[in-house]
Amino acid sequence: MQANLLVFDVGSTYTKLTAFRLEQGDLEFVARSQAPTTITDIEIGIVNARQALVQSGVQVPDDAKVFSTSSAAGGLRMVALGYMPRVTAKAAKEVAMSAGARVLEIVSHEDLPEYRLEVLREIKPDIVLLAGGTDGGDQQSLIENAHIIVQSEIKAVIIIAGNKEAQSQVAGIFTDHNVPYIRVPNVMPTIHELKVKPAREAIHEQFIKQITQAKGLNKLLDIVSNKKVTPTPGAVLLGAELLAKGTFLEDGVGDVIIIDIGGATTDIHSVMPDLEKLTIEEKGLIVNNEKQPSYRTVEGNLGLRVSATGIVETIGPLGVLAKIGYNSEEVAEQLVAYTEFLEKNPGHISQSPVEKQFDLALAISAIEVALKRHAGYIAQDFNPVMGIMPGTPVGRDLRRVKYVIAVGGIFTHGTLADKQFILAEAFKNPGISLLPLKPQFIIDEQYLLYALGALGSQYTDLCGKFAKKYFKINLKGNEHETN
Repeated sequence: MQANLLVFDVGSTYTKLTAFRLEQGDLEFVARSQAPTTITDIEIGIVNARQALVQSGVQVPDDAKVFSTSSAAGGLRMVALGYMPRVTAKAAKEVAMSAGARVLEIVSHEDLPEYRLEVLREIKPDIVLLAGGTDGGDQQSLIENAHIIVQSEIKAVIIIAGNKEAQSQVAGIFTDHNVPYIRVPNVMPTIHELKVKPAREAIHEQFIKQITQAKGLNKLLDIVSNKKVTPTPGAVLLGAELLAKGTFLEDGVGDVIIIDIGGATTDIHSVMPDLEKLTIEEKGLIVNNEKQPSYRTVEGNLGLRVSATGIVETIGPLGVLAKIGYNSEEVAEQLVAYTEFLEKNPGHISQSPVEKQFDLALAISAIEVALKRHAGYIAQDFNPVMGIMPGTPVGRDLRRVKYVIAVGGIFTHGTLADKQFILAEAFKNPGISLLPLKPQFIIDEQYLLYALGALGSQYTDLCGKFAKKYFKINLKGNEHETN
């Protein structure tokens, strides 16, 4: 079989390669391979993954097009400075969502200037999101924070994304002190509205510059056809949007949830296209607005390897074991020891039946916690300030979402019965959370969603058509529950 489209995913542990064939306007999956990522020279993993593909019998012509995503660089270290803490937090999270940045700290005018200065000097961020003030609103916080950044003497790129009336003065301050900056439109022009795309694109450009400094990744940029490397979580979200929203020629399937569980994090993406039809007023204030069409949450302490201890710390060892029907202090001690071992040996593949049961329990626990943090809930108490009555839905309402797609190593390997068990148990006890009422579980066994996101900008309609075929979803209701 011949493949003329290759999509790499250069991760911190493994470099994955997905091969497609594009012929006569039709996209076909061919094969996938992987090889360990060698941190000292990332090109080794790229070459080995390609060799593994060829050794499996796949022919790759010299003119094959190459695309890539990456999480190997770890993401830009970002600090957000703003005016109102909750608003700044909201803007920073949305800006970083698919741009390749990790928000390490958020500070506002409520924090003393001395504290803001200390945060910048201690974290030494790669990038600073300088927000604050709606257009026509407060200007002083943006200017004050610009002076604090200059005083900190950090080596970061500043994204000026606050009140447009103050941006020119702030840019002048940075120019006078040789501080690199990029001006973008205000991320929050009004109290009802977030405009994060320009800031997100600016950060993504910095992400690409960073990964060219990683050993070997500069050579990857030389071989990718579009001269672009997308952050892997962003590619997964783009693939989800392609499936949910559709394209010019292909109808979307509607609301979807993506569960992406890895060794370090558990990411939940939800795409709800109908929310695009809401007016600004219907979306509500920025600080409590979970009504954007695409939404992603990342649980950085919930992962199956380097963050396995975080799962146990979150709900307790007996809470984890309860997911598989165990209630023993002795077994709980074994679980704690196992997660501590995984943290130090993230490449470990479970061997014994006990270890495999522990992995199932950890996966169920991580997914359940991540889903409930992502979703809204039914209010239990009266809140006179917010005007919320008991029984009122608060936050992101996922009850009508039909399709849940599971992505990640544990869903690529293992038995179908185990995969179905993980998902069923994770959704078993929604409690007051606004989780799907009758979810249709679909498993991305070949880990293709990231690849579709990477290819989507160039082959939009083909990827939309392929996604529905691959996930066996059509618009007549004839769904296939699991691959």
